[in-house]
Amino acid sequence: MKILVIGGTGRIGIKVVDRLHAAGHEVVVAAPSTGIDVLSGEGLAAAMADTEVVVDLANSPSFEDAAVLSFFVTAGHNILAAAAQAGVRHHVALSVVGTDKLAASGYFRGKIAQERLIRDSGLAYTIIHSTQFFEFLPGILQAAGDGQTLQLPTAAVQPIAAEDVADAVVRIAQQAPANGVVEIAGPERESMAVLAQRFLQATGDAREVVGDVQARYFGAQLQQDTLVPVGQAWLGTIGFERWLQQSGLAQGRPA
Repeated sequence: MKILVIGGTGRIGIKVVDRLHAAGHEVVVAAPSTGIDVLSGEGLAAAMADTEVVVDLANSPSFEDAAVLSFFVTAGHNILAAAAQAGVRHHVALSVVGTDKLAASGYFRGKIAQERLIRDSGLAYTIIHSTQFFEFLPGILQAAGDGQTLQLPTAAVQPIAAEDVADAVVRIAQQAPANGVVEIAGPERESMAVLAQRFLQATGDAREVVGDVQARYFGAQLQQDTLVPVGQAWLGTIGFERWLQQSGLAQGRPA
């Protein structure tokens, strides 16, 4: 098939593109650096020609509330209009487990808007709800503050490695559209605060984490199960210890 990967130069996109190439597909990488801009629409119609599957992995470069919403709405309109014009048979988009419960966060309001556009587009689609990536742990800690004690939610998380995310995206892109949401997650579930403390200790960071049920997650209040799958989910195989070993972030290993 001809498959257009939007955000194909990003963390997940590079891995998805490599896997699709290895599977024998014709892959077009869409990113500003390749002359395809989902915000201006430049190059989008030409890239969509004869495309059967679109994989949308694009993410907002800014987490500021208005900028995030503008990005996902503008990009969503442009991508879906071009896909409809080209007769694309399957639109695959990567989103986040719990998005519908996180409207208090500006970022997730943007994702909610993106998902609504996809559902209302008339295109056959699959929305992939992924749990947080292990690779986002440093960013979650940074968002918690810069003191020696960090307050983080006690809500459950089930983080997934980027390698497993890419495997799931490629598998779903080659299947028939679900016309709904499918969930993917890592193999292990524990408290976000506990996981964060494990990461700090493993990386030689002396800061301490205090679990706080009231602590916010990018501006949103979490319930115990907000960030974990609520039903059947595809599970990756890479747990925390294996991911940490592969990442090179553990104390005493090169980063």
